[in-house]
Amino acid sequence: MADSEAPRAPDASSGALLKLAWPLFIANLAVVGNGTIDAIMAGRLSAADLAAVAIGSSIYITVYIGFMGVLQALSPIAGHHFGAHRWRAIGDDVQQALWLSVLLTIAGLPWVLATDLWVRFARVDGEVGRVATLYLQAIAFGLPAALATRVFVALNAAVSRPKVTMAINLAALGLKIPLNVVFMQGAGPIPALGGAGAGAATAVLAWLMLALSFAVWRLDPFYARFRSGDIHGPRWASLRAQLKLGVPIGLSTMFEVTSFTFMAVLIARLGAAAVAGHQIVANLVAILFMLPLSLGIATSVLVAQSLGAGAPRVARRAALRGFRVAMAIAAAAALALWLLRDPIVRLYTVDPAVAAVALSLLGLAATFHLFDAAQGVAGFVLRGYKSTFWPMVIYGVALWGIGLGGGYWIGLHTTPLGPARGPLGFWEAATVALALAAITLCALAAAVSRRRSGRE
Repeated sequence: MADSEAPRAPDASSGALLKLAWPLFIANLAVVGNGTIDAIMAGRLSAADLAAVAIGSSIYITVYIGFMGVLQALSPIAGHHFGAHRWRAIGDDVQQALWLSVLLTIAGLPWVLATDLWVRFARVDGEVGRVATLYLQAIAFGLPAALATRVFVALNAAVSRPKVTMAINLAALGLKIPLNVVFMQGAGPIPALGGAGAGAATAVLAWLMLALSFAVWRLDPFYARFRSGDIHGPRWASLRAQLKLGVPIGLSTMFEVTSFTFMAVLIARLGAAAVAGHQIVANLVAILFMLPLSLGIATSVLVAQSLGAGAPRVARRAALRGFRVAMAIAAAAALALWLLRDPIVRLYTVDPAVAAVALSLLGLAATFHLFDAAQGVAGFVLRGYKSTFWPMVIYGVALWGIGLGGGYWIGLHTTPLGPARGPLGFWEAATVALALAAITLCALAAAVSRRRSGRE
């Protein structure tokens, strides 16, 4: 039901953008902080534990992110409803997204639990293989809750309530170290799981975050206008609309993330030191990406709300402003990473071999981050415009074809370019692929926003 007040475009100023973005940044940083804690605590146990956590988390994230991306379709859909004041339509779509999360859980669990397949693919055995298997078995317990929670994360962003997600993620971050200690080192009847304990702790936190998210949805008066009076079963029309947007988003996200996480699985063939060093750099790049990611989500929300309110020129201004702010911050972050590379690496590891690998990759990682920021914001802008098909194609060709395929070719094999380049070869190919994706997505976002703004 539409509100009696006529919809109007949201404030698309830099202040409004940052007001949305900073809680998202803290929330996303808290998520990556969990991974950072896992990497540091596992690294302090042994290189084998760190390598196992790197492999296990890469596999889980690959499955989770791909299916979670489908649920992200709720954000632009609800954002358009919010801008148009279609309050109850938001609640109806939340219910359908929760049904969708159940279906995605059923599809995703077998992939997480296919541990023998993943261990063989990574070509690891012994202690690394054993810990990676236990890690996946433990973290699989949290997949249903993690996917359902993403529905509320998408909702909170779409209705300009990112502080709710921030508070819940910070609560989870605060519990991460104690839970890791319990499951890694054992306590009472809980056996010591070593690096695999990080997966068990993550699963427990997933259920806690779902409980908190649902409590806010049911008890916070702000959400009362969205909630439907009845519980609805799956509705094909609504599910089809979410899948039409969500499947390309999910595939795009899967291409983006797997081109990165599969690097860890393939680099594992080069030994524990190589994959551990790569994991340090991968974690640092993920932390840096939280700023452009947050700005991208905030920009997408403003674009969707502006379009829902019938103000496409405001949407275009929001898109341009978000891109400029994100790139300025990304340039400063890349420079800081390069200048502080030595003390940062020492924080992660005391193993000289692992540190040497990480330091050899950090220069390229700084350049990688600039292109990562550009493609991230452009991709989210396009989601705000409900344009998801061509980004999916671009990510697939660039990141899988050139990035992952090229990295596999020059990283593990002797080529006309010279001998196998190891981890550096994977990062070189990934950087070239991300540059291509960034340029193409930025051009597409500019074209779409120009075309839509001309309709006002």
